[in-house]
Amino acid sequence: MRFAALGFALGVCLLQQQPVLPGAGWLALVSAFAAIAGVGFSRRASPIIAAGATFIGFAALGFAWAAALAHLRFSDRLDTALEGRDVLVSGVVAGLPQAFERGVRFDFDVESPETGVPRRIVLSSYGGFAPDDSHGVLPVRAGERWRFTVRLRRPHGSANPHGFDYEAWLLERGIRATGYVRMPSRRAGDERAQIAPERLAALVHRPQYRIERLREAAREKIHDALPERPYAGVLIALAIGDQNAIGPEDWRLFARTGVSHLMSISGLHVTMVAGLFAMLVSWCWRRSESLSLTLPAQKAAAVAGFLAAFAYCIISGFAVPAQRTLYMVGVVALALWLGRAASASRVLAAALLLVLLLDPWAVLSPGFWLSFAAVAVIFFVATGRTARPHWLAQWGRVQWAVTAGLAPLLLVLFQQVSLVSPIANALAIPLVSFVITPLALAGAVLPFDWPLELGHVILEVLMAVLDWLAALPSAVWHQHAPVPWTVPLALAGIAWLLLPRGFPSRALGVLLMVPLFAASPPGPRNGELWITVLDVGQGLAVVARTEKHALLYDAGPAFNAFSDSGSRMILPYLRGEGIDRLDALVVSHDDRDHSGGAGSVLEAIPVGVLWSSLSTDHPLLAAPAWRAPCLAGRKWFWDGVSFEFLHPRSEAPEGRAARANNQSCVLRIEAPSGRVLLTGDIERAAERELLLRAPALLPVDALLVPHHGSATSSTPDFVKQVAPRHAVFAVGHRNRFGHPREDVLARYREAGSGLLRTDTGGAIQLRFAPGTLRVEAERDRAKRYWHE
Repeated sequence: MRFAALGFALGVCLLQQQPVLPGAGWLALVSAFAAIAGVGFSRRASPIIAAGATFIGFAALGFAWAAALAHLRFSDRLDTALEGRDVLVSGVVAGLPQAFERGVRFDFDVESPETGVPRRIVLSSYGGFAPDDSHGVLPVRAGERWRFTVRLRRPHGSANPHGFDYEAWLLERGIRATGYVRMPSRRAGDERAQIAPERLAALVHRPQYRIERLREAAREKIHDALPERPYAGVLIALAIGDQNAIGPEDWRLFARTGVSHLMSISGLHVTMVAGLFAMLVSWCWRRSESLSLTLPAQKAAAVAGFLAAFAYCIISGFAVPAQRTLYMVGVVALALWLGRAASASRVLAAALLLVLLLDPWAVLSPGFWLSFAAVAVIFFVATGRTARPHWLAQWGRVQWAVTAGLAPLLLVLFQQVSLVSPIANALAIPLVSFVITPLALAGAVLPFDWPLELGHVILEVLMAVLDWLAALPSAVWHQHAPVPWTVPLALAGIAWLLLPRGFPSRALGVLLMVPLFAASPPGPRNGELWITVLDVGQGLAVVARTEKHALLYDAGPAFNAFSDSGSRMILPYLRGEGIDRLDALVVSHDDRDHSGGAGSVLEAIPVGVLWSSLSTDHPLLAAPAWRAPCLAGRKWFWDGVSFEFLHPRSEAPEGRAARANNQSCVLRIEAPSGRVLLTGDIERAAERELLLRAPALLPVDALLVPHHGSATSSTPDFVKQVAPRHAVFAVGHRNRFGHPREDVLARYREAGSGLLRTDTGGAIQLRFAPGTLRVEAERDRAKRYWHE
C-alpha cells in the first residue's frame, strides 16, 4: 500500500508538470507500464523487486489516471467564439455567494446553456458598475435557480515567478469560465442586455444545493448573533469552512504566527468531531445489553465516528485537509470493523491514494502538501517508539517536529517560516479545536446564541496573545525561495534529526539543512542588469536589479480596499527572489494602476528613496522613506549600471503637458550590454518634448511602451527614434480600454521591434549580461497544460 500510494502520487505530480496533455498514444504506452504493478503483487517476487515494481507501476497508473481526468475536464470548456459576447444561461447558484466591495460573486451550475458554455462557471454581479446603480447587487442565495445574460471568458490569471496560479486554482475546482452578469439599461442606445436577471426557483431540491443552503443559513445565523464583532468571520470559517469570511489582516496574523491551518476546517477539527461522537456512541451502546449483543460497541463507535466526520466534512465544503482526515478515519473504522490492526503509515498511504484518485489536482494546492506532511511528521515522532514520555514532553516534541518538518515546504511555498508557531500552536490548538470550534458548531445549529458569544470572547483573548507574538521582532523568518536541490537534502536532514534517541550523530542532520538557508538563487553580477516586467493586469510594475541593488518602478493597481498588486504579486516576487529591501521605489505618476500597490510595498519592506511626480500632499509621501522628485537630469550609478531620469522637467508644464500622464517619471537605465527606457504613461506632448530635448538618449534595446500601447502615445516619430529591439506592453487580459491598439502594434513591427506582452506571456524578464540579452516570458518558462 505504501509504495503504491507513493508511486501513484509521483505519477500524478509528473502529469501536473506537463506543458501539454499527452495524447492517446502516450496514454496507451503509460498504461502498459502500469501493468508492471502486477509484479509487485506476485508472491514469487523478492521484497525489493516487488516494492520497485509496485512503485513504478502505480506511478504510471497515476500519470495515466490524472491525464485521463484532465482530458475529460478539458472537454468541458468555453468556446472562444463566445468570449466577450452576451450569452443567455439558466442554472443554479452552486455555492455560498461571497460579497465583496462592489458586488457579489458566486459559483453557478449551468443547466440550459448555449452550446459551448461549461457546466460550472463563476459569475460576479457588480452594484453600480456593470449594472445600473438603481439595480444594486443581485440578491442571490445558494440553491436558487436563475436566468442571466452573462459575458464570459476562459480562465486567465496573472503569471509571475513565485506567484499564485489562479488558473490552476480554478481547474482544481472544476471551473472552466469566469464572467459577470449583464444588467438591462434604461438609456437609449446602450448596448447592454435587455433581458433582466430572473429567479426561476427559490430552491432546487438536490442534496448538494440543500447542503449549501444549510451552510448559508448557518453563516447568516452567526452574522446575526455577532453583528459588527471583529472575529465573527473566524467562527464562520470554523463552523462551515467559509474561509472568505476571514479578513486579510487576520490571515496575515495567522500566517505570521503559524496557526493558519487551525482557522479553517483542519484535520484536527474533523478528528475531534469523529472522536467525540465515537466516544458518545460507545458509552451509550455499552449501556444497552441488546445493542451490545447485536453489534460490539467498538464497531458501532467506529461507524458513528466515520459518519460524524463525513457529515462535518460535507457541511464544511470538503477541503483537502478534511478529506485526508475523513479517509484516515474511514480506514481506521474499516480496520476496527474487520478486526484487523492498521499501521499509521498504511492509514496515511490509503488516505493519500483516495484523495488523489478523487482529485488529482489536489497536488496543486499548498494545503495538500502541508496537510499530509504534518501528519507524516506527527506519525514519525509519535509512533513506533519504545519509551513513553510524559504527555507534556510528547506535546512539546510534536510541536518542535512539525515546525522543523514543515520548514522546507513553507519556504518553498511562501518563503517564510513562523518562529513563534510552536508557542502559538501550543496555545491555539487546544483552544480552537476543543473549545472554540465546538462552540461555533453548537451556536450555528442551536436556537440560542450564547455559545457563539462565549466562543467569540475566548477567541478575542486568543487573538490578543497572537497579536503580541506576531509583534515580536523575530516572529517570522523570511528568505528567498530555496534552490531546488537543497530541499530533498533538508528533508533528509530533518528525518535524521527527528530519529529516536540512541541513533548515532542525530545532530548531523543539521548539516544537511544548511544549504537550504545558505545557497542563494542566481542573481546579476557586476555590470549586469536584470529587468522583470511583472504581470499585474492592467497596470505596471517593473523590478530592476543590479549586483547589490534593487529598484521598483511603479507598483501596479489597487483592486479594492483590501487587496492590491503590491501584496498579491510584487511582494511574493521580491521575497521569492531574496529581495528584502528596495534601494529605490519610483511612482511614475498619480494613477491608480501605477501607484495602487505602493502603500503595501512601503509598509512591508524598507525603501531607501521614493522618487515620484506626486503632489506634495499625496498620502504615499508620508511613508518613512527619503523622498525626491524625479526631475530630468537626476542620475546615479549602481554596480556599473547608470540610472537617469529624462522627464519631467523642473519647469511648470502648461496645456496637455500638465496632465498627470505627461508628468510620468521617464527612467533610462544603461548597462554595458544594453539600455532600457521606462516611460510610464507619457503621451504625445511628453514624447515630443523628449524628442526635442534628449533625442540622443532615446535609442534603447528594450522599451516599456508608453501608456500600455494606447492611441494617445507611441507617435511615429517617437517609435522611429527609440527603435527598440524589444517593445514590452504591460496590459491586462481583454482589458476594457482595448490596449494595445492595433495601429500601435503595427508601428513597432514596422520598426523591427520584437513584441512582448504581459497579457499573453505573463511576466517578462530581460537579462543584460556581457554581450547578451536574454528575454524570457513566464508562461514559456513555467508553461502548464492548463494555461491558455
